[in-house]
Amino acid sequence: MVSTPTVLEERLRALAGAVPDPELPVLTLAELGVLRGLHVTGPGRVEVELTPTYTGCPAVEAMSADIERVLHEHGQAEVSVRTVLSPAWSTDDITAEGRRKLEEFGIAPPRPTGPAAGGPIMVGLGIRCPHCGSTETTLLSRFSSTACKALRRCEACREPFDHFKEL
Repeated sequence: MVSTPTVLEERLRALAGAVPDPELPVLTLAELGVLRGLHVTGPGRVEVELTPTYTGCPAVEAMSADIERVLHEHGQAEVSVRTVLSPAWSTDDITAEGRRKLEEFGIAPPRPTGPAAGGPIMVGLGIRCPHCGSTETTLLSRFSSTACKALRRCEACREPFDHFKEL
């Protein structure tokens, strides 16, 4: 049975969700879609559910520590951050605002892959350059500064850029 969040849970979830991602600080954990749940389990006790972008993601420890710090600063004495692997995180979990921020930051956002794609047929479209908008881009490396991103170069403006890979 899913219960309706209390006002306190909503406030604490907003605080936890506002924590910046340690690898992509332009995004919050809520915008990245990794904050899955928050439950007050007793006076001053909170349990947070966090789903990593992939199993073994090294940023989970930093995310957990940052959530704990923020919630401690807001009066929660006991904060437990639990890693939840099911359902698995998908790039479809990134919010529209998160995608906008990625592009503004110079990272090509991932293309929708699930129901948000608008249909079951995947069409191989080019990755749009976040600098000039061209889809004439070349893959330079399957991995960039993090395992979640690939390094590409735009053939029109010749600028390199990161592309957040679809999962």
